[in-house]
Amino acid sequence: MTSNARAPNALPRRLRHFIDGEFVDAEASFANVSPVDGRELSRVAEADAVAVDAAIQAARRAQQGPWRRMRAPERADWLQRIADGIEARFDDFVAAEVADTGRPIAQARSLDVTRGIANFRTFADLVRTAPGEFFETSTPDGDMLNYVTRKPLGVVGVISPWNLPLLLFTWKVAPALAMGNCVVAKPSEETPTSATLLAEVMRDIGLPPGVFNLIHGHGANAAGEWLTKHPGVDAITFTGESKTGSAIMKAVADGVKNVSFELGGKNAAVVFADADFDAAVDGVLRSSFTNAGQVCLCSERVYVERPLFERFVAALKARTEALRVGSPYEAGTTTGPLISQGHRNKVLGYFRLAVEEGATVVTGGGVPRFGNACDDGAFVEPTIWTDLPDDARCVTEEIFGPVCHIAPFDDEDEVVRRVNDSAYGLAASVWTTSLSRAHRVAPQIETGIVWVNAWFVRDLRTPFGGAKQSGFGREGGRHSMDFYSELTTVCVKVA
Repeated sequence: MTSNARAPNALPRRLRHFIDGEFVDAEASFANVSPVDGRELSRVAEADAVAVDAAIQAARRAQQGPWRRMRAPERADWLQRIADGIEARFDDFVAAEVADTGRPIAQARSLDVTRGIANFRTFADLVRTAPGEFFETSTPDGDMLNYVTRKPLGVVGVISPWNLPLLLFTWKVAPALAMGNCVVAKPSEETPTSATLLAEVMRDIGLPPGVFNLIHGHGANAAGEWLTKHPGVDAITFTGESKTGSAIMKAVADGVKNVSFELGGKNAAVVFADADFDAAVDGVLRSSFTNAGQVCLCSERVYVERPLFERFVAALKARTEALRVGSPYEAGTTTGPLISQGHRNKVLGYFRLAVEEGATVVTGGGVPRFGNACDDGAFVEPTIWTDLPDDARCVTEEIFGPVCHIAPFDDEDEVVRRVNDSAYGLAASVWTTSLSRAHRVAPQIETGIVWVNAWFVRDLRTPFGGAKQSGFGREGGRHSMDFYSELTTVCVKVA
């Protein structure tokens, strides 16, 4: 094991709720299990309806206090203190992410924890420097000055997923706090540790009680459902599966609550014959297999212009077979496990289905064997398919594992049509050296973000979100500020 992360047994063995500034235990608990070797990492408090209500009531009390009236620069200072607190415990957060997800240590250091810090710093800077809106108008009633004020929504329920736990958790908590809201947050039951460490940071810096509350538990008929249905919650922000988003939408309908959803994807990568070949192969390798394919932005559909097709498949096969699957605590590991045995069973089900649907398995398609404790983990082989029709379930349904299907295409119109022929619309990447083609194709693709000759690069000031069944609403920069605040226009007669 490297010296940059603590062993899992050095992390907290009991993970509790954080309500009204205090850690609170519960009678019921569940196991947090390592996806690397199946060991129990910790016991996690299971919130009942009473605990969920207590967290929401604490948030409502705090919302009526000084936090709501605090000026933006003061809230920005608090966000900077939170970022400093994460940074001071950087290795602890790395250890938590690696233990819960099994991702390689280098990724947890360079992406997950670094981005968690950046989320708080970015929104601290944005709220401190956000421009106002002022308009002068002359009317028959006199000269008017119009300006726009932002007020917090109130109590925001945050429900975050397991694939990038700290990154996506802080992506929602940071702007919610920046705009003066109080938060009740539920991390995924699969990855509860880094959220608990964040609650420790909130306590240690002296964040006012009730401003940030954390509850652990499951979704349906449990903490997640009780949070979304509670009348004391003013808005819900959720990242996760599309079917869960649909259930949340139904739960909040009667209360007409604000919602922001970032849901599933069946993302495409398009490689034109004029692409920088090596860059495209490297890019698709990353976009298909980063975090064992468990990123909502990963490419599960790859379209390659026909003159390049066979060469591209061979090159990606070679690069994929060079990936090193194994324990994140071993030097050289590039690819960790899936999040759980249950998720592995789902992915292996698609591996079997692909063969039934007529796929050619270029590489992978099975379960690696290690001859050690990792054989009890949730590993699968990185997998490439070809020869499936566009309407095959393995080409249309989100798998969320280390897999891609590669298909040839002949012209721009064809590939744009095939990329858009999807129930999802989250992300896409286009690989070409033609600037005119890039600007011509990218706007035609029906997704929330299109990368050209890149993947997974984010300016946190830009809007992010999906179309179709990939969600609605946008977060990032002023778009997050818009979602997490209520706008009021003030019109003053000045003459």
